[in-house]
Amino acid sequence: MSSFNSTFKKYWTLALFVLGCLLLIVNLYGLTQEIRPSSFSPAELRFKNESTLSFEDSYSKIKRENSETDLEYALRINELVSDSLIHVQWNKINTHTSHQLIPVWENYILFLMGKFSNIPEYERYHFANYKRSLKRGIGVCGDASMVLSQLLDKHGIENKIISFPKHVVVKTDINGAPWILDPDFGVAINSPIYDLKDLKDDVELAYLNKGYSSGDLTSLDDAFKDDFEEWNGVSHFITNKYYFEIVSYWAKWLIPIFLILPFSLMKLKSRQYL
Repeated sequence: MSSFNSTFKKYWTLALFVLGCLLLIVNLYGLTQEIRPSSFSPAELRFKNESTLSFEDSYSKIKRENSETDLEYALRINELVSDSLIHVQWNKINTHTSHQLIPVWENYILFLMGKFSNIPEYERYHFANYKRSLKRGIGVCGDASMVLSQLLDKHGIENKIISFPKHVVVKTDINGAPWILDPDFGVAINSPIYDLKDLKDDVELAYLNKGYSSGDLTSLDDAFKDDFEEWNGVSHFITNKYYFEIVSYWAKWLIPIFLILPFSLMKLKSRQYL
């Protein structure tokens, strides 16, 4: 019986070792891959003929200039986020080619959650981390607002994520003045959040001056009529996913190590007796 147990243990640790090596190879392969989708058809885009910045361009422009005030930085970054994300029809694009379903080489834990959990948020995944969101380069209002909120947080600019059932924006008070920042559209409005409820003239004008159509205004008017909720940053806005994403990106490296370790220790131990 002891011989059987020893043989079973040996092959079981060998199987874990092989699995650990495979997962490690998948992770290393992922370091060579580009998560940003290559292209979209016109039907998959919300705004036609738009061009976006590359991740490298976006990331280089995130840095705050020494001469920038809080307001100048917030307004510039609000537009930068809009220019950095391809505005897609979120529920109409292909989950695989868009990498909404996180590729196995990017994070096999999030991939398995998307494949087998039956949780819609993982089937079409919104990154919590702003760098990953910018790297993938696609999004809707929630993605843009989470990116903006984190960048403002990094520079000590207090803000709240404001979620309507059909739209998400960010609000901030700078030098005692209220601002509504809509990084999905790249629009900034020097008004309190309640001015959105009636889509007042200055709000409407801010969107029109950015080149958006009356049709866009109609959809926004419909979105802003609903009640909204305030969130203290991304960790409050999507608490469970925020922390799960952090853990999963650590665990995707730790799991292979722990799988490889028993067989490696067993081989090391056997050599000591040679």
